[in-house]
Amino acid sequence: MSNFFHRTGNVVDEIVHAFSQALRYGARSIRRLSWPALLGCALVLAFLISILPLALTLFAIFLAIKLVLCACGGDRRYHVKEPLQ
Repeated sequence: MSNFFHRTGNVVDEIVHAFSQALRYGARSIRRLSWPALLGCALVLAFLISILPLALTLFAIFLAIKLVLCACGGDRRYHVKEPLQ
């Protein structure tokens, strides 16, 4: 049983090590950016965080409405009536 916990501890240590390396890499990348590039990255990230969830939510709402309408109305096709002669 102690071998199981020892191996699990190693996995957790590897995860923590990989996460800390990723954070260090990100910090170095941010440190190298110029001020205008940093501002651009911040604006793009803010846009993605605010607009993307809104777009996905609206898509899900309209898809649900479409499914409900199709379930209630069946498969109605609109036919063009021929003009009277």
